Amino acid sequence: MTGVSTSGVRRVAAVSIVEQVTKEIRRSILAGDLRPGQEFSLREIAGRLGVSIIPVREALRQLEGQGLVITARGKSAVVAPLSHEDLAAIYRLRRRIEPELVGRACVLLTRHDHARLTGHLALFGEQALGLDEIYAAHHEFHLDLLRPAATHWDLRILGMLWHAAERYIRLAFGGRDDNPDEPRRRELAHADLLEAVMTRDPVRAAQAVMHHLDVNEEIAQQGIAPIAD
Repeated sequence: MTGVSTSGVRRVAAVSIVEQVTKEIRRSILAGDLRPGQEFSLREIAGRLGVSIIPVREALRQLEGQGLVITARGKSAVVAPLSHEDLAAIYRLRRRIEPELVGRACVLLTRHDHARLTGHLALFGEQALGLDEIYAAHHEFHLDLLRPAATHWDLRILGMLWHAAERYIRLAFGGRDDNPDEPRRRELAHADLLEAVMTRDPVRAAQAVMHHLDVNEEIAQQGIAPIAD
């Protein structure tokens, strides 16, 4: 379908084309410029980005692997719809991986690691930051929390799950951003998580991550209720 507007997609420079195209289409999906269930033409996206159709096709292949788009046989694709079952599956897999990893990572984290994680926390409560900056800090916090115990494959799988979860989280938590107390709530929730990790108690750390995931999924499920399949 070529009649759907893609005006929210921004033009990119011809450097590291596939990576830039992937990043820009992902940003457009996460920001809602390309909406859940929206069909779009690869040629139209390529025109908006100022690139050929080849890097767009490769970018969409990567984004399909992250659960963000569904590609068709022809020259079109669809933004993956939001669904309660999809969200539940994402968090079911995260619960299998993250609590176990943090239980091992908590005894490996150094004082330097703790200081870096505390620095991320300060950004969560910063009201002047934009959504992209907040979510970048959020990603780095959770990555640094698990990194000491994570293998390349752990991080690869988690990266896919985190990308898939982010648009649900953005949508759900975006509806709470008008609340002036939300940045502080977000900061305190992660401070509680970090406090548990800093005890170096594997059971307590794993339980804290499990609780964190449970709360976030509940908020996300409620947030997508009006539009999910």
